[in-house]
Amino acid sequence: MTLPLSSDRLRPNWLPRRILITRSARTFEHGRAIAARAAGLGVPVIELANDRVVWEQPLDARAAYADAKATLAIVVAPPSKLRLEPIAPSADWRVDLAAGCPAHCSYCYLAGSLKGPPITRVYANLDEILGVLPRYMNEGTITSRSAARAHEGTTFEASCYTDPLALEHVTGSLSRMIDWFGRSETATQLRFTSKFADVAPLLALDHGGKTRMRASINPASYARFEGGTAPVAQRLAALRRMADAGYPVGLTIAPIIAADGWEEAYGMLLADAAALLGDTADLTIELITHRFTGGSKAVLDSWYPGSALDMTKAQRTTKRTKFGTEKQVYDTATMKRLRGWFTAGIAHVLPLARILYWT
Repeated sequence: MTLPLSSDRLRPNWLPRRILITRSARTFEHGRAIAARAAGLGVPVIELANDRVVWEQPLDARAAYADAKATLAIVVAPPSKLRLEPIAPSADWRVDLAAGCPAHCSYCYLAGSLKGPPITRVYANLDEILGVLPRYMNEGTITSRSAARAHEGTTFEASCYTDPLALEHVTGSLSRMIDWFGRSETATQLRFTSKFADVAPLLALDHGGKTRMRASINPASYARFEGGTAPVAQRLAALRRMADAGYPVGLTIAPIIAADGWEEAYGMLLADAAALLGDTADLTIELITHRFTGGSKAVLDSWYPGSALDMTKAQRTTKRTKFGTEKQVYDTATMKRLRGWFTAGIAHVLPLARILYWT
């Protein structure tokens, strides 16, 4: 089944107000190519004298936030990015093409974890990043050695610290990585998730079925929490186009928010997904409930004052992370009710789908 993206026009691609490129990034061909793409799109490119990402910012905190969100920096990924880390429960390894995201989600899980102003940094040394991947093949514990997911092989998650599709029209990095996986004789699966919908650059790639795109979705009635993203209907239609192009696909329902009326809202969401993807043989679903830390809440409150998103401790319990920090997750009763509802609902309307995990 081939469908148009939507009866509505696609949301225009995000364009930064400015591009900053560091001195070291200019020594890499891919960095120079990103700068050239940006210039071709009419975005001013500023060559920095060194590797410090600095520019004159407004003194007002709200204006400074908006200014940072409108800025993209081309930098060199530090050595730590070339030492891959496990990324449970999604994939064996996390591989980063960028850090930061142009969207304005009032639940953003990156808040508090990225240092400095919330600008988006894209990596010029893509060839170095690709060069380390072979040493991680047939390693890992999330899918490689999982009885339930071993058939996925070694998996690499490219959307932990960014939304690579949101940046693709400027960077071309995601296409390069998809192509690399498609041509590799040993690589097994690249994974990325997105709240954007312009998949046109990816459809004709020789992906070899080795890249799984997932659409990150929430009910349309929650759109006020996801500023700057594509409408959920367009995300679902884009995912259908990817499936028609031979990509394995999936849904990331996240973050699941137990607000008043959530059963009806998510019921409509599952029905919409089933209408477009119900016949998809290889469809995975990942279920991630809303959580936050004290640090992320403070940052989000400063970014989005007056947000209607509930970040009180109602229906919450404190959970300690593996890093020793504390986060607020839904309490046991709420989690049980949510999980039971989603498990039953998905089995009913998307019986071919495979739930990978609940968290």
